[in-house]
Amino acid sequence: MLTFSRRRVFVLGLVLSSGLAVAGDRIGSVEIKGKPHNQPPASALFGGKHSATLRDYVEAIDAAATNDDVGTVLVRLKDAQLSMSQTEELGAAIKRVRAGGKKVSVFSEGYGATDLMLASYADNAVIQSGGAVSLPGMHMEEMFLADTLAWAGLKADMVQVGDFKGANEQMTRSAPSKAWDENINQLLDSLYANQRAALKSGRNMDDAKLDEAMKAAWMANGDDAVKTGLVDSQIDLPLLHDTVAKQAGLSETRITSLTKSDKEIDLESANPFTLLSQIMKPQQQTITSETIAILHIDGTIVDGDSKSGFSGDRSVGSRTVRNAIEDILDENLIKGVIVRVNSPGGSAIASEIMWQGLKRLAAKKPVWISVGDMAASGGYYVLAAGSRVYVNPSSIVGSIGVVGGKISMGGLYEKLKVHTVSRSRGPMAGMFDSSSSWNDEELKTVKNKMTETFDLFKKRVAEGRHGIDLTKTAGGWLFAGQKAIDLKMADRLGGLHEAIADMKKELNLEDAEVADYPPAPSLGDVLEDMFGGQAAAPLNFAAPMATEAQLASAGRLLFGDATWQQLAQSANGLLQLRKEPVLLMHPGVLVIR
Repeated sequence: MLTFSRRRVFVLGLVLSSGLAVAGDRIGSVEIKGKPHNQPPASALFGGKHSATLRDYVEAIDAAATNDDVGTVLVRLKDAQLSMSQTEELGAAIKRVRAGGKKVSVFSEGYGATDLMLASYADNAVIQSGGAVSLPGMHMEEMFLADTLAWAGLKADMVQVGDFKGANEQMTRSAPSKAWDENINQLLDSLYANQRAALKSGRNMDDAKLDEAMKAAWMANGDDAVKTGLVDSQIDLPLLHDTVAKQAGLSETRITSLTKSDKEIDLESANPFTLLSQIMKPQQQTITSETIAILHIDGTIVDGDSKSGFSGDRSVGSRTVRNAIEDILDENLIKGVIVRVNSPGGSAIASEIMWQGLKRLAAKKPVWISVGDMAASGGYYVLAAGSRVYVNPSSIVGSIGVVGGKISMGGLYEKLKVHTVSRSRGPMAGMFDSSSSWNDEELKTVKNKMTETFDLFKKRVAEGRHGIDLTKTAGGWLFAGQKAIDLKMADRLGGLHEAIADMKKELNLEDAEVADYPPAPSLGDVLEDMFGGQAAAPLNFAAPMATEAQLASAGRLLFGDATWQQLAQSANGLLQLRKEPVLLMHPGVLVIR
């Protein structure tokens, strides 16, 4: 039974303190909770507390620059889980507010590396009294599972094209190859340099001083963090607002939430059955004025429809993206499109279908690209369809290469005393027999097909990225922001905000609205994903939903949230091997701490 309490639910609330407003006499407050989504998740249907997107937070911070009532800004981190790329986009918004003459403070109960990076963009970094700071450096973990598979009686037959690709090594090796080791080390060097640059600039440190601070603050309390210069002060939470107001010279403590409310569900007056029918319906975009569309390619690239559960883990389907492209083409009021890419790649076929769709769209409307955390392999394939590419300093791009194969399960069947009988008709029918490995001739056939895909991949990139030298960029190399620009793999440093602002300026659309495509999935979409097409049956919130939720919870508990997200991406990619032997997939299990 679905029940609702008699209260109002807000996606993001706008809260004003009582009292008469005085120009410039308020603290503009932004609370960043959990990991910001790249596009509205399914939980937004219920006003979920973690339903805010990265763009919501960036726009909330930017709102302070033009809000005459706001004299100072407070960014509060509540268990924030920010990637480096997200931190750079939020930091750029903080810099814009400071450039407008307003001070910005960041407060957190405890600081990790990306929290400290974000605080380095502000005037003041404040920690809860008794809180902890951790800045040990940057640590990367990779998982190599060949021995694990062998122990279980499994063998991965996988081939890659591109010496530096590395995507097959997780399953076929117990340690990295020399080429992959070189590739990943230069990438880690770039990301670590970006982290240090932000901290040195924001905290006014040179290399020696930062090194000393990191030695002391690999795990430090607030007192030690203040001594190192990584944070400015400690404050007990109940005193936070009064202290910020006093530091800003405000006569009273008045708080204005800068996050905006797009919609409100009135559960007190709504009929529960009417409400349920509304949230089960497919979401629709209503375009009433000149608009820039944000087309999200977010997650592992798969054939067919995108899928998204309540956990926020996503796959992005070629059919869903193509349908969204047609919707955008049908809207004359949409004047330009920015494709926001956050993907490690996936299906080669789906990547090509998306590329074709974007080229069709680019023939009618300007199409630019904004890279979030990653546009790798199939994600970079899709990127090549845009005429201008924006990257953050720590965005990861590249992995131009191909991987494919299967896992033969004969050894596992033998361990489990499972007897299989295979019957094939046709010269190639036995290629995907689950119990046997490929012979030399079959491996050659797969590699030939993969080479064809690799050649097409390079052709798409060469067509879209004029002047690129594929001898220096193809083969599986991964590069971070500025290095990617130097190699002509991208054009400009900047996040989604900069891409939107530049497009508005170039198209003379200063007052244009911004709309997300595809729309957030409806509850019906989510249930259909979870129950395999059984959503039309009577609702039963028992075993199937609990099983998926318990599996995700167990995975997060066992591996940690960051590792689980990477494992989920890798698993989504490997599942594509059931449909096709060739993938454009970035190595998925990379955990940077």
